[in-house]
Amino acid sequence: MSNANIESFGGLNAKILLGDLEIMHDKDVVMHEQRAGDTQEAALVPVEVVPESRTLDLRRKDLPAAIQEAGAASGFAYEEFLFGHIPNPSTHRAYQAAVNRFLEWLRLREVSLGRVTPRDVGDCLDSLNLAIPSKKLHRAALNHFFDFQVQRHAVVLNPVSSVRNERDQVTEGRTPEITVEQARRMFGSIEGSTVVGLRERAAIAVLAYSGSRIGTVARLRRRDLLYEGDQWVIAFNDKGGKHRKVPVRHDLQRILFAYLEAAGITELDGDLPIFRSSKGKKGALSTVAMTDNDLQRMFKRRLRKAGLPPNRLSPLPGTDGLLPGCDELRRTSGNGI
Repeated sequence: MSNANIESFGGLNAKILLGDLEIMHDKDVVMHEQRAGDTQEAALVPVEVVPESRTLDLRRKDLPAAIQEAGAASGFAYEEFLFGHIPNPSTHRAYQAAVNRFLEWLRLREVSLGRVTPRDVGDCLDSLNLAIPSKKLHRAALNHFFDFQVQRHAVVLNPVSSVRNERDQVTEGRTPEITVEQARRMFGSIEGSTVVGLRERAAIAVLAYSGSRIGTVARLRRRDLLYEGDQWVIAFNDKGGKHRKVPVRHDLQRILFAYLEAAGITELDGDLPIFRSSKGKKGALSTVAMTDNDLQRMFKRRLRKAGLPPNRLSPLPGTDGLLPGCDELRRTSGNGI
């Protein structure tokens, strides 16, 4: 086909001829005209053109400087690892903090991501003033992070794979258990005249009765407190995607519903958290959930107020006379604070 035979096609601006393939350009669509012969009709195949505004612009993203310098593939791997691969919010926060801390360490030393060596990783881990388990978490986060960087061809090799963890062996528990008398003493020191005191008493009672992790209790919503048949149950969403329902004993029910009534939390607040953070020192509660760190600090504060060592953050023992029946339940749940 000669240039003299070019015909106008709708609102298209131009047509480029390449042998038997004619490509017609528009602002948003590219039309491919394929001709197999003179007797066969032309087939128009639309192909989307990605506008420049939709391309990956690392400058507009909140990414660390080392990732932006490494390019689009590194930015894609960074977001894929942190936001697409880790569904657990606690793990996501811990891994993101570990990766960003390492990337900031690289920036201060003007080391690009593609030039990181195992020595750099080892020096960074050695510089951390953290316990050995925390260093192991950092190494695990960096190892997974660089695996994704290698898969997306942002770096050639994973420099973390050859870095070994420090050995940390614990033969016995570091935190002694709270005795039954100490548990009674702590509950007796919690005032029941304020909504904050009722909240903290209810939170510790749920921890004592269910043997659940602090993070699991912090994630409880009003919809997780259910009435099934002739009793109330708490539906826990445990670590690892496990789900279990624990019956609410009459004594725990009194403590829990006294707090819910004082806080004004009803069944209509299904998606709102049960244990909510307080608004400063005003004694009122917000609609924001307490985090696991908030519950840990609260637990330690209550221990100090009761005159107990603040480092005794361990599963509560069977609380005879306070919340009977905890021993058997804890043996079946297998979880601790």
